[in-house]
Amino acid sequence: MTVKAPTEHAPFSFDTAAVIDTAAVIASVRRAAVAGRYAVDSFAVEWRELSRLDAVSNEWRELAARALAPNVFYEPAFALAAASIFGRDVGAVLVWSGTAPRRLLGFFPARIESRRYGLKLPVLVGWTHAFAPLGVPLVEREAAEPVIAAWLAHLASDTQLPGLLQIPFLPAEGAFAAALQAVLWRGQMQAAEFNRHERALLAAKGERSAYVERALGPRKYRELRRTVRRLCEAGAVLYTTATDPADIDSAIDDFLELEASGWKGEAGTAAACDDDVGDFVKTAVAALAVEHKIALDRILLDGRPIAAAITLRSGDGAWFWKIAYDEGQARYAPGVMLTALVAEQLAADVAIAHSDSCAVADHAVMNRTWSERLPLHDLLIAVRPQAPFMRAQRLETLRYATIALARRIRKKLHRH
Repeated sequence: MTVKAPTEHAPFSFDTAAVIDTAAVIASVRRAAVAGRYAVDSFAVEWRELSRLDAVSNEWRELAARALAPNVFYEPAFALAAASIFGRDVGAVLVWSGTAPRRLLGFFPARIESRRYGLKLPVLVGWTHAFAPLGVPLVEREAAEPVIAAWLAHLASDTQLPGLLQIPFLPAEGAFAAALQAVLWRGQMQAAEFNRHERALLAAKGERSAYVERALGPRKYRELRRTVRRLCEAGAVLYTTATDPADIDSAIDDFLELEASGWKGEAGTAAACDDDVGDFVKTAVAALAVEHKIALDRILLDGRPIAAAITLRSGDGAWFWKIAYDEGQARYAPGVMLTALVAEQLAADVAIAHSDSCAVADHAVMNRTWSERLPLHDLLIAVRPQAPFMRAQRLETLRYATIALARRIRKKLHRH
């Protein structure tokens, strides 16, 4: 097994960026033309508990395929598997077309928090959790702005729902952010961002070969190749990628065992440490495998897995969801090695426009291996003029300041 060496450049190449930009302009004009046929009051909008959404899974799945911004964590294969453990108090605003047969055009999952900041201050909070770190809703790409407007109008008119909305882990840039900003501006709705940060992203532009070498730089890339050679000298090395449901079913056990054997197992945070969490992971992985939306990569040494990673896919997006490695083989850095190998695969796949690392903002390995960045923030919106927005904004500012201080203290204690 080797990390791919750089390939020679072709004598000429065509301007991929220009083609993409032109296509984006055409798509934008087309969306605007289609959106013009929709009025906010032409939709049917409802709030439905997550546990009752299995009945519309087909329509939901079709919406995911047409979404303005893909989010695999909000697709039925993943979300329904997570419902019983992470979504017991979660519901969703569903926006339907007013035509027959009706189509699902918007999926906006959230939970009602009756208390926040230790006070009785109801807030509708977008649904994210430790296994789903992305809060962008699923919206029909060809009617994004009217669908978003219908969603916010429903929140404003339904007095059973809070007048404050907070969406965590929302991309601060991109198609959904632009559509939402346009709707908020037209509706004169107050909004404020918090927790602005960036995490590693792989979004190869132009020349896709030798992505990892360019990201790491010559010295780090040579070190990685030397580590690969040392591992090959230690035994028979095999790099495999499982994508078929049957292969995924057997490979997932390797991942769970590796994760439980390391520090996550000692801390009790590995998926296998909790039967419910372990069942969720297996159920979600199996459901996504049926839809060909998952890959499980492994490095095996003498037939024994020493690293395993799960990558999820939807539309033109990918998510480097989970990785685990044998800490007894740390001298070979199998986690770094597998991250680099998966990165090369993703960079070479022209069907993938962007791959989200799902990592924390200051993740050393991901930030070094994946060159681009995904800007994220938590967005607070007052969907009603009378909502206590200024009070919530002050409390949210204090909350994040406290969290940031706690992180700095932990880092300082860790260094000492």
